[in-house]
Amino acid sequence: MAKMNFGGVVEDIVTREEFTIKKAHEVLKDEVIVVLGYGVQGPAQALNLKDNGFRVIIGQAKRFEKDWNRAVEDGWVPGETLFEIDEAVKKGTIIMMLVSDAAQMQIWPSIKNLMKKGDTLYFSHGFSIVYKEQTSIVPPSYIDVMMVAPKGSGTSVRRNFLSGTGINSSYAVYQDYTGKAVDKCLAIGIGVGSGYLFPTTFEKEVYSDLTGERGVLMGALAGIMEAQYDVLRENGHSPSEAFNESVEELTQSLIRLVDENGMDWMYSNCSATAQRGALDWRPKFKKNALPLFKELYKSVKDGEETRRVISACGKPDYQVGLNAELAEMRNSEMWKAGAKVRELRPHEAVKAVGEATKGIRGRSGS
Repeated sequence: MAKMNFGGVVEDIVTREEFTIKKAHEVLKDEVIVVLGYGVQGPAQALNLKDNGFRVIIGQAKRFEKDWNRAVEDGWVPGETLFEIDEAVKKGTIIMMLVSDAAQMQIWPSIKNLMKKGDTLYFSHGFSIVYKEQTSIVPPSYIDVMMVAPKGSGTSVRRNFLSGTGINSSYAVYQDYTGKAVDKCLAIGIGVGSGYLFPTTFEKEVYSDLTGERGVLMGALAGIMEAQYDVLRENGHSPSEAFNESVEELTQSLIRLVDENGMDWMYSNCSATAQRGALDWRPKFKKNALPLFKELYKSVKDGEETRRVISACGKPDYQVGLNAELAEMRNSEMWKAGAKVRELRPHEAVKAVGEATKGIRGRSGS
């Protein structure tokens, strides 16, 4: 492991230079990797492992035709590398639980009975294990249990792999029956295309992930964008102007500067007027947001968030309601304006993004 200083705190990380793909092949040479679920993380991790030369098969319920057909379109062959879930589990030694958290609860009773002594149970999210009182997922003592959690969507996992950059991932071992779980975990982490891996625990991963999704990464971001858009529109700004100032400039310009060299560097590459205003208003936003984030983290840690997720996602008509919620967002004036703005981007750039994301969707774990 390499030692890295993160803002004065020294952490261990594992890079592809230390744990090479050659070493990963040696560790997993006798393993058959079964990827369960071809919806969110499944396609990206499965294709990356396959392209890296590992033995991979897919377990996907055929009754979900959309995901089954996507797997076929991506080159997985029914009866050879694509099977119903139970049949796939019987053939594998490393079982990657990449179906949704709600689906994991449904298939676990049969998966548990099919796993053999010395097999490996793999997750990309700590949800099912950490909240076992709610999910009833308790692994048997005779298997390894581990996690690699890519810090991005399935789209990003695949896109970054194809570009050669990789994506950062956390990793953890919950149960080491064979004494080889750490090496297997790191080997899979390298195999799915991680740029580097950093250690965590199942608890820390799920607490940070659920907080991040509801906070900065998705919930807070969308809410702040909508609030600013609404204020601009109420004050007579056009939809195009309001969208560009609330979303487009962030996603197409400023966030890329942050990505390259950090927030301070982005500030230093903006106008003096922008710098001064941002520096003055930053503490005001933090002061008002901090109580919300504390409330959010407590809700995650206490299990309130997962109880709501399990209750909502377990309803037979959940997809109908979800589609209605997403349609409401999509059909709002702000995101209709966004669709028009995207149409005006250079066509070659739009085409390149479309090709890079073809056949993949979704975020990690939850």
